[in-house]
Amino acid sequence: MTDASVSGPSFLALQVRDLNASADFYESRLGLVRAPQAPPGAAVFATTPIPFTVRNPSPGTDLDGGQPGLGVALWLACGDAEALHETLVAADVPILTAPFDGPFGKTFVLQDPDGYAVTVHSG
Repeated sequence: MTDASVSGPSFLALQVRDLNASADFYESRLGLVRAPQAPPGAAVFATTPIPFTVRNPSPGTDLDGGQPGLGVALWLACGDAEALHETLVAADVPILTAPFDGPFGKTFVLQDPDGYAVTVHSG
């Protein structure tokens, strides 16, 4: 008998308007490192424990039809969220929620180039 139950998330992807701009944002602003291989139309980052990617939209996906990711919460771990926040503010990256002490340490919310709200926390 096989185990037909889900064990948890195994891959996270954001569909984006401009793949190169989004990949550059996550590399240069958040410090993510690209994985050595990625499928066409995607930039995969070597994140752990779950790989993260930005990719071109699937056919029929209208990223301009509403708020991107409405209802989905994306949290990224960071060694020093407060220092990253200061760096992002200096680079004029939109900050949706200023740093606060949360259950996972210092936490803040930024907005990526496509309008996704991304929560960053130290933990």
